[in-house]
Amino acid sequence: MSRKLLLEHAHIEGINGYETYRKHGGYRAVEKALKNMAPADVLEEVKKSGLRGRGGAGFPTGMKWSFLAKPEGVPRYLLCNADESEPGTFKDRYLMEKIPHLLVEGMILSAYALGANTSYIYIRGEYSWIVFILEKAISEAYAKGWLGNNILGSGFDCDLYVNPGAGAYICGEETALIESLEGKRGNPRIKPPFPAVKGLWQCPTVVNNVETLAAVVPIVNEGGDNYARIGVGRSTGTKLISAGGNINKPGVYEIELGLPMEEFIYSDDWCGGIKNGKRLKACVPGGSSVPILPHYLVTKTAAGENRLLSYESLADGGFESGSMLGSGGFIVYDEDQCVVRNTWNFTRFYHHESCGQCSPCREGTGWMEKVLERLENGKGKLSDMDLLVEVAKKIEGNTICPLGDAAAWPVASAIRHFRDEFEWHVREPEACMQRNYGLVKEKAEMA
Repeated sequence: MSRKLLLEHAHIEGINGYETYRKHGGYRAVEKALKNMAPADVLEEVKKSGLRGRGGAGFPTGMKWSFLAKPEGVPRYLLCNADESEPGTFKDRYLMEKIPHLLVEGMILSAYALGANTSYIYIRGEYSWIVFILEKAISEAYAKGWLGNNILGSGFDCDLYVNPGAGAYICGEETALIESLEGKRGNPRIKPPFPAVKGLWQCPTVVNNVETLAAVVPIVNEGGDNYARIGVGRSTGTKLISAGGNINKPGVYEIELGLPMEEFIYSDDWCGGIKNGKRLKACVPGGSSVPILPHYLVTKTAAGENRLLSYESLADGGFESGSMLGSGGFIVYDEDQCVVRNTWNFTRFYHHESCGQCSPCREGTGWMEKVLERLENGKGKLSDMDLLVEVAKKIEGNTICPLGDAAAWPVASAIRHFRDEFEWHVREPEACMQRNYGLVKEKAEMA
């Protein structure tokens, strides 16, 4: 088993409360930073650590922080993106439920490094019960002097608030999140200007994911150099993985980056193999928005090297034979899963969640949903595969935010790797419908 930096104490009863969290080293990093380090020192440790954004993009966190504008007399803001809406991803929910003070502590440290006196946790509307967990932790932090004015006599003031969203996937995009936080419709903004220059209320703003901010705690405690020694290459530290699909042990796992994908799927320490002894068909390694990998590219790259759970290894071969680590939403398909059906399900989601601001996304996701629906229901044509690829190309790179890319990549990769399965839906419509009836009947019997 790999070393745990975030979930080391997740199993301890009462760790979601202040006293237990404090007993197990909680807020030690804040003490260290505010008593012995300047804000620039904290930023430097984050840079040394090589920490990359854990929300999906994987951009170096220290570099992102260094872009923050610092005009005289203008406030700066830190926003936590807890709008975890990517299908297949639930690791931030687990962290906030189990160890809310870890996020609070990480935000205090990050705000100190950035010179931000006001911070917000923007949490998805469906996580309504976690709002109360976070607010309780924040209240405890205020009561013990970790939030508020002149923390530990350092002269640093920090206020932290929780802001529930209204359940829109698009608000996971940082500028749409900012628009929503300002009380407006959550439409992404055109960039530039970037939030680091003009973000919340047109002031310099940093937006980071839950896991990213929590990781600042062990970085400050142990030092950026020590954190960078964990992992492989430019994929440093640990990563939370939400493992689901046809595996024996679904759940949230903290891995050291660089763990072989084959080991993660089949080891009893992790996913425990494919459920019911079936064969591996494919895997979506980073949430629904990343390209799918067929079984022969899950264990090995196109170059024949072991496929690792790291940013570089997963991207090896580009989208022709690779994928992305993304948000860590790890979905495993067994041999009986229908790729067409699952791709249609993803596309339905992206069509529903498109804000409609950009024509390629608004219209293209609708077209892809319609074409995949008719394929799945035995009414497709062989030309539909080329049509889907063409529509995906028209969407990719032509939208204000990455939702269009997120909708296009799964469709294009599914056809690239499983075209024969798409064609089977056209050539054998009756068999397709019989299988669909069997799936519906099975679900009805289970209910």
